[in-house]
Amino acid sequence: MGQPLFGNSGSLSILAAAQGSVPEEDARIVRGLRAGIEEAYEELIDRFQQPVYGMVYRLLDNPSDAPDVVQDVFLKIFRNIHSFRAQSSLRTWIYRIAVNEAHNQRRWFSRHCGQEVPLERESDDDTQRFDIAADSGPSPYRLALEGENRMLIEQALARVKPAFRTVVVLRDIENLSYEEIAEILQLSLGTVKSRILRGREALRRELTQRLNSSLAQVYT
Repeated sequence: MGQPLFGNSGSLSILAAAQGSVPEEDARIVRGLRAGIEEAYEELIDRFQQPVYGMVYRLLDNPSDAPDVVQDVFLKIFRNIHSFRAQSSLRTWIYRIAVNEAHNQRRWFSRHCGQEVPLERESDDDTQRFDIAADSGPSPYRLALEGENRMLIEQALARVKPAFRTVVVLRDIENLSYEEIAEILQLSLGTVKSRILRGREALRRELTQRLNSSLAQVYT
C-alpha cells in the first residue's frame, strides 16, 4: 500500500516535524485515520487487533472480558487519534491505551468479584540491583513455548501479580524494549527492570509448583 492511498489530508505539521522519529507506515496510517479513510481503519485493525487482544487477554483477571476491552481500546484509538503527537511510536501509544483499559477493567472486576493484592513498593536497592542483569537468560515464557507447555504457562502467568504480569507480557511476549515499557507504564527504567526480574521469578515459582503437581498426579 503506497503513499498516495491516504493522500496528504489536513494540516499535519506536527507529524511532519516528527517525521524523523516516526516510521512512515505509522504516519501514513495516522493521516488516513484523521481523514476518515476506511482503508486506514482496516489496516490499523489488521496490524494491531490480534496483538492487542492477546495482550489484554493475558492482563485481565477475567479473560472472557477481553473482547469488550479490546473493542473499547479501538474506540478510544479512533476517537483520540487527533491527540497522537508522534512523540512515541504508534504501537507504544496504542499499547498504553490497551494497558490502561485492561487495568481499569481489572480494578472493576476486583471491586465487584474479588480482592486484588497490592504491589509492594520497590526500593532504590531493588532497582539498582536488578539494573545489572535484567536479561541473564531465556524468559520462562520462551522456555515453555519451546516445549509443549503453553497451556501450563498461561495458567501460571494468570497467577502472577498484575503489575509483574504486565511487564512480563510486554517484555517477553510482546517483545517491547525496556524504554517502550517505561513509556507505556510511565515508570523509570530501573523500576521496569526490577519488575521484569521479579515477574519472571514469580512465574518460575508458579511453573515449578504446577509441574511438581502434575508429576505428583502422574505417579500417584
